[in-house]
Amino acid sequence: MVDFLAENNLCGQAILRIVSCGNAIIAELLRLSEFIPGVFRLKDKADQQKYGDIIFDFSYFKGPETCEGKLEAKPELLDLDEEFRENNIEILTRFYLAFQSVHKYIVDLNRYLDDLNEGIYIQQTLETVLLNEDGKQLLCEALYLYGVMLLVIDQKIEGEVRERMLVSYYRYSAARSSADSNLDDICKLLRSTGYSSQPGAKRPPNYPESYFSRVPISETFISMVIGRLRSDDIYNQVSAYPLPEHRSTALATQAAMLYVILYFDPSILHTQQAKMREIVDKYFPDNWVISIYMGIAVNLAEAWEPYKAAKTALNYTLDLSNVKEQASRYAAVTERMHTQVQQFLKEGCLREELVLDNIPKLLNCLRDCNVAIRWLMLHTADTACDPNNKRLRQIKDQILTDSRYNPRILFQLLLDTAQFEFILKEMFKQMLSEKQTKWENYKKEGSERMTELADVFSGVKPLTRVEKNENLQAWFREISKQIMSLNYDDSTAAGRKTVQLIQALEEVQEFHQLETNLQVCQFLADTRKFLHQMIRTINIKEEVLITMQIVGDLSYAWQLIDSFTSIMQESIRVSPSMVTKLRATFLKLASALDLPLLRINQANSPDLLSVSQYYSGELVSYVRKVLQIIPESMFTSLLKIIKLQTHDIIEVPTRLDKDKLRDYAQLGPRYEVAKLTHAISIFTEGILMMKTTLVGIIKVDPKQLLEDGIRKELVKRVALALHRGLIFNPRAKPSELMPKLKEMAATMDGFHRSFEYIQDYVNIYGLKIWQEEVSRIINYNVEQECNNFLRTKIQDWQSIYQSTHIPIPKFTPVDESVTFIGRLCREILRITDPKFTCYIDQMNTWYDIKTHQEVTSSRLFSEIQDTLGTFGLNGLDRLLCFMIVKELQNFLSMFQKNILRDRTVQDTLKALMNTVSPLKGIIANSNKVYSTAIAKTQKIWTAYLDSIMKCPLHTAWICSL
Repeated sequence: MVDFLAENNLCGQAILRIVSCGNAIIAELLRLSEFIPGVFRLKDKADQQKYGDIIFDFSYFKGPETCEGKLEAKPELLDLDEEFRENNIEILTRFYLAFQSVHKYIVDLNRYLDDLNEGIYIQQTLETVLLNEDGKQLLCEALYLYGVMLLVIDQKIEGEVRERMLVSYYRYSAARSSADSNLDDICKLLRSTGYSSQPGAKRPPNYPESYFSRVPISETFISMVIGRLRSDDIYNQVSAYPLPEHRSTALATQAAMLYVILYFDPSILHTQQAKMREIVDKYFPDNWVISIYMGIAVNLAEAWEPYKAAKTALNYTLDLSNVKEQASRYAAVTERMHTQVQQFLKEGCLREELVLDNIPKLLNCLRDCNVAIRWLMLHTADTACDPNNKRLRQIKDQILTDSRYNPRILFQLLLDTAQFEFILKEMFKQMLSEKQTKWENYKKEGSERMTELADVFSGVKPLTRVEKNENLQAWFREISKQIMSLNYDDSTAAGRKTVQLIQALEEVQEFHQLETNLQVCQFLADTRKFLHQMIRTINIKEEVLITMQIVGDLSYAWQLIDSFTSIMQESIRVSPSMVTKLRATFLKLASALDLPLLRINQANSPDLLSVSQYYSGELVSYVRKVLQIIPESMFTSLLKIIKLQTHDIIEVPTRLDKDKLRDYAQLGPRYEVAKLTHAISIFTEGILMMKTTLVGIIKVDPKQLLEDGIRKELVKRVALALHRGLIFNPRAKPSELMPKLKEMAATMDGFHRSFEYIQDYVNIYGLKIWQEEVSRIINYNVEQECNNFLRTKIQDWQSIYQSTHIPIPKFTPVDESVTFIGRLCREILRITDPKFTCYIDQMNTWYDIKTHQEVTSSRLFSEIQDTLGTFGLNGLDRLLCFMIVKELQNFLSMFQKNILRDRTVQDTLKALMNTVSPLKGIIANSNKVYSTAIAKTQKIWTAYLDSIMKCPLHTAWICSL
C-alpha cells in the first residue's frame, strides 16, 4: 500500500496541506494580534471624539446609506475618513486576508470531506483514512486547529475590534464590489461573540459551542474523530512513558485536541455522562489544567463549569483529597529528583560508560523531572486561575500548601533538568556519530588480542611459563575469526554472538586453569572488555534521542515561562555565569517549535520560513528580555560612574605642582570607579560565556546580544532623560529654556563620557553606538512630531528609525506636542513670538518689546548643539519646515474662505483698488479711504496678521539654524 504521506498520494497530500496551512494561519493571527491599531479599540475619549463618527461596528450593515450620508454631510468628516483610509488600509488588508484564510480553511476542510464521501480519492473513504496512522492524526489535527484558530482570534482580537476592522475594510476596499467576494461569510463567522479576555469578565452563554457551529461541519466526521481520540493513542506516545502514573502526561497532546474538539459536539459535555467519565478517567484523572496550543492554558474546572456531564465527571479529579494526594506526590518527586539530578550533574559523573550502562535509569529520571515540572507549572499558574472564583482559589491554595510550592526551587529543577537533558543529548549525538567507527575499533582490538594469545600458545612468542598448546592455539585463532566475522549491520545477531563469545572466554579461563598466568588473564580480560564495549556501543540507538525529545517537550510553558523571568534575572544579577545554565533552558524551550512546524515541513510549504521566523523571533525576544538584566545592571553601575566623574572627580590639569598631587589623587572616588568598572566587566564576561546558540532558525551571538542590550538600555535611558528634561512651563518668567538646555547638556555629556570610558571594558565601539542611537532617537521623535503635519502618517512598524529589538519608547504627550523635539521647538517659538519680541539682525538677538531685555540669542544654538548635536539642529530645521508649510496651507485656506468666497470683502478691495489706481502718487483724502477699507475688512486682519508674522519667524529660525 502507498504511504499516506507520499507525494503521489493525493488524498494524503490534500489533508496534509490543509493542516500545514492551519498551523501557518495560527502563527499569522498571533503575529498580527501585536499590531492591532489602537484607534480601533476606541478606549480613550480623544479617539472616541475624533474617530467615533467614522469607525463602525456591524450595526453599519443595517443602514449603510444612513451612515455614509452622515459623513457626506460634513466635509471635515469626509476628509478625516479619507486620511484614516490612507493610514490604515495596508494593515486592514493584512488582517482581512488572515480572517479570510480562516474561513477558507474550514471551506477547504469541508470540501475535502465531501470529496472523501463522493469517492473522488480512489479506494479512500473517511473510514479508511481514520484507519491509517498518519490519516487519523491529520484528520484529528485538521478539526482541532480550526477550533484553536477561533479561540485564538477571540482571545487576541476582541469581537468589537474585529467588527470595526471588517467594516472599515469593507468601506475602504473594492472587495464589496467583487462578485466572488465572501466578505459576508467571513463577517458571519467572525462577528463578536461577546467574549472578553479581561480578568473577571463574564463568559457569554453557549460559548464557545455556538461560535464553533457558525460554519456547519459533518456530524459523522466530528463523531468519528472524537471516537478515535477517546480510544486510540494516535501518536504512540505511551511507549515513551511506560510508567502508569505518567499516562496522562503521555496523552497530554491528545487530551488538548479532545478538549477543543468536544465543543463541536457539546451534547457529550452536557448529557453523555458515560463518555465524559471515560474521557476524564483516561486523560484527566490527576490533572485539570492543560495547554491547548503553544502555552495557551485552560482550567477545566472553569471551562467545563456550564456542562453538567463534564462537570460531574471532573468532580472526583477536583475532590480536595485527590488534589492533596497529587500535590503531595509531586512535592516528594520534586525533592527526590532535585537531589538526583544534581548528583548526575556533578563534574565527571556523566561519563560515557556510566551513561551506556544506565540508559533506562537516566531516562526514568528525565521522565520524572519533566512530568513534575509540567504538573506544577501548569497547576500553579496565575493565568489558569480566576481569582474571583472561590472554588478555583481554594484548589490552588491547597496545591500551593501541599506541594510546598516554591517558584525558585521549581525554577532550579527546570534549570538542572534542561542542563542534564542538554548534556545527555550532546553525548548521545556524539556517540551515534562515532558508533560504527568505535565498534569496528573494539572488534579489531579484540580480534588482535585473540590472535596474539594464539601466537603465545603456539610457542613462537615465548611468554613466561606458558607451555605450547595447539588446541588452545587453534581455539583462540577461531575466536579471533569469529570476532572479525561480526557484522555491524546485523546488530541483533552480532549482539547475541558477542554475549556467547564473552561466556566462552570466561569458561576457557576456568576450565584450562589459565588464571594462574597473569599475562594470559590480562589478555582475556581486555578482550572481554572490548566485547562488552561492542555490546554497549551497538545498543546506542536513535530511539533514545527521540524519547528524550518527546519527554523533554516544553511547549506547554511557551507563555508560562514568563512568570519565572524575575527569578532568572535575579539569578543572573547575583551570578552572571548563570547565563550558561540558562542557555540549556532556552534550547529546551526551542523544542516547542517542533509542534507547529512539523506538518508545514512535511508539506514542503513555503510558509515554513515565515512561521519559523515568527516563533524563533518570539523566543529570541524572550531571551533578550531575560538577559536585559545584564545591560540594566551595567547601566546602574554606569550611572554611579557618571555621578562620580561629573561631580566628585576633579580633572587633572596638564601641569601640576607636586604638593597638590594628593588633592587631585582622590583615591576613594577613583577606587569606587574602578570597583564599578570591574563589576561591569564581570557582567560582560557572564553573557559572553553563553556561546553562539541556534534558537529555532535564528543564530544568537552573545556578543551581538550584549551590544543590542546595551543599545536598548542606552536608548531607554537617554529617551527618558530627554522626555523629562525638556518639559517647559509656559508661565515661567524668565523662560526655562536655557537653564533646562544647560542641565540636559550636562546629562548627555555625562552619558557620553561614561559610555566612552567603559567601551574598552565591554569590548564595544562606544562612540559609534552613541552616535547611531542618539541620532535614531532624535530622528524618530522628529518623525513622530512631523506626523501631525502629514496626511499619511508613518506608523511605528513602517518607521526606519523604530526597531523591534531596540525599541525607542513612546511617552504620553504632556501638551500639544507629541515629543520633546516638538516641545523644544514650540518653546523657542513662544519666547520669540513677534507680538512680544523684536529681532535685531545685526546682533543675532531677540529683545523684549516692552522691557528691551535680551530674550535669547545665537548662544541658544550652541546649547542645542551641546544637548542634541547636529541631529537635533537638523531635526528642528525639518520640523520648522513642516510648520511653515502648515502655516502657508492655513493662510491659503483662510484666504479662500475669508476673501475669495466673501462678496463684501471682494467688493471693498475692488473699490479700494479703483480708488488708489493709477499708482502715481499720494492719493487725496487717504486717511478716510484706508480707514473705511480697514473697517469693512476688520474681521480678516487678525488671522492674516498671525500667518504673516509666523512664516517669517519660522524662516528666521531656519536661517539661523
